[in-house]
Amino acid sequence: MNKSIMHAPEVLNEAYDYELPSSFSRGMRIDIRGITILLISGTASINESGETIHIGDFEAQTWRTFRNITVLLESEGATWEDVVRTRCYLRDIDRDYALFNKIRTQFFQEQGLTLLPASTGVEARLCRPELLVEIEAMAMIESD
Repeated sequence: MNKSIMHAPEVLNEAYDYELPSSFSRGMRIDIRGITILLISGTASINESGETIHIGDFEAQTWRTFRNITVLLESEGATWEDVVRTRCYLRDIDRDYALFNKIRTQFFQEQGLTLLPASTGVEARLCRPELLVEIEAMAMIESD
């Protein structure tokens, strides 16, 4: 088994580069017996400088979160077709779930997904008070 860290510096900085460093990887690649598993940490509306963007705009934060995950997947040769599981954390699930589901449905349609990933939606207090949504993902692809 081989493990390596996933990087997408064009859209996300590394957590240990924060002003107050945080101890996690954006994602982990695990290669085992011809299968690659991609474990993407909770990802939010963060830019390449580690700053929260689209403060107060749930829709824009959700779209940026999907973009960040997309680029992380692409960094390992994967797409949303390879995603088998997501966990979606919303600061206020009662207020925001309907809009979240509308955006997610549109995004998955734009990706042309024929199989949708398993998913869990959770209301949670996120690591920054200005974050309204965070998503983690797991993808599986055949190893080269």
